[in-house]
Amino acid sequence: MYQLPYVTPEKVGLPSEAVLRFMKRLDSYQVPVHSVIISRYNKICTEAYYSPYENNTLHRMFSITKSFTSIAVGLLAEEGQISLDDPIVNYFQDKIPNNLHPWIASMTIRDMLRMETCHRQTTYKINPERDWVGSFFDTEPTHPPGSLFIYDTSSSHTLCALVERLTGKPMLDYLRDKFLDNIGFSREAYIIPDPFGVSMGGSGLMATPMDIMKFGVAIMNSLEDEAYNKRQNREGNISQGLLPSFFIKEAISHQTDTMVRGAFQEECLGYGYQFWITRHGGFAAYGMGGQLMICLPKYDLICVTTADTQGIQGGNQLIYNCLYEEILTCLSDSALPENSTAVAKLNDYIKSLSIKPIEGGGHSPLVEKIHGKQFSLKNNAAGFEKLSLEFKQETKEGKVLIYRDKENDKEILKIPFGFGKMVISQFPIYNQRTATSGAWLQPNVLYVKSHIIDECISSVHIQLVFNNDNLTVYMKKTDERSFGEFNGFLHGELDYLNGEKI
Repeated sequence: MYQLPYVTPEKVGLPSEAVLRFMKRLDSYQVPVHSVIISRYNKICTEAYYSPYENNTLHRMFSITKSFTSIAVGLLAEEGQISLDDPIVNYFQDKIPNNLHPWIASMTIRDMLRMETCHRQTTYKINPERDWVGSFFDTEPTHPPGSLFIYDTSSSHTLCALVERLTGKPMLDYLRDKFLDNIGFSREAYIIPDPFGVSMGGSGLMATPMDIMKFGVAIMNSLEDEAYNKRQNREGNISQGLLPSFFIKEAISHQTDTMVRGAFQEECLGYGYQFWITRHGGFAAYGMGGQLMICLPKYDLICVTTADTQGIQGGNQLIYNCLYEEILTCLSDSALPENSTAVAKLNDYIKSLSIKPIEGGGHSPLVEKIHGKQFSLKNNAAGFEKLSLEFKQETKEGKVLIYRDKENDKEILKIPFGFGKMVISQFPIYNQRTATSGAWLQPNVLYVKSHIIDECISSVHIQLVFNNDNLTVYMKKTDERSFGEFNGFLHGELDYLNGEKI
């Protein structure tokens, strides 16, 4: 497998102290980062993972997937199978309704790449139970195509379906054949399919952060500009001749304005073909929650992050700001003198990284009183009937047990957590790998937070408030589609045993 060479930051003109400041600053802002990789001149100078994430952990990349779909479409265009100005309906005659709207009939592949469709939202989210691709053609449009930037993931999904329809294989397999295998993209990576078997080309990629870095290097090495010519003379170049430079140039160029629709500064600078335009003459593949591949050709630098910023106001912008202010301001065009002390400090810091457990108390006087006791819950939409807690003081661990009547088949949902540490388990119902911690915010308030570290990168929050023999629970989930049972309020009362109360 192809491996990008590893060097110290100083070898590529970046002080190790600057990298350390960058990572510590993210930590000070409490940005829940999962990984950071920085490369320059096709060499890896920083690679860091936050336990339990490791270098071979597949991570949900969300909308970074769109950029892969874009490249697949560009390759089809290079092969002559499509033209970007073809109406998309030409390839989906079996999906179009009898009363096809003229705006949909005129929508081109280029419109879709630019996110200038005629829909006001992702069409399959309106009713996920119906055919996702079909919904793109029979949902009533709101405006003519090619006029406005509206972020429409069903557009990317339909383009992925186009790739799979014309190639007869999953999109990722097509990309493997064309160039991903050549650059050492992991064979374990995959794209989650929609309920109808089409790869989720707008949000479903499961890959390692290094896979994304190699993808970025491949794109950067396809640019025919002054920086490209310099890169050809450096070691570690990959992907020469593998990607269509004419399409790459268009894909990472400003194609449409995003200022009105952008949620924060970096989303307001424009959009290409499923790539975002950034400051400093750069471009980015950008996925929800802080999945970022920030490419800065002017500096020949790429930064890849994975994270879970969902629910954190401005979390993604903080990553951009920290990169620009701590890294770009310190770059040199030539190698710097080696600094073994600074390199050692950076490496020690990287080795210590982990997802932080909740800060707070590890014990409450209530523990002895509620350990093993059951609370009967009032009727609720999730069908949860009872809740109890168990505590193991010697291991600083606890467990939330929720009893659910699943059509008269009693089910026990277990959520283990640690005080001052993470406990790895499978989150109930969805069987998603999770890292969970808990803390007593007050003597009668317990907070449990689960980081979902599987396909559904997100978090589930459970706040339990004990008041005499009553229990009030507030639950919040950040995933947009799953974990609906763990969203909202529960209320219950202690099941009396021999008249005992808390």
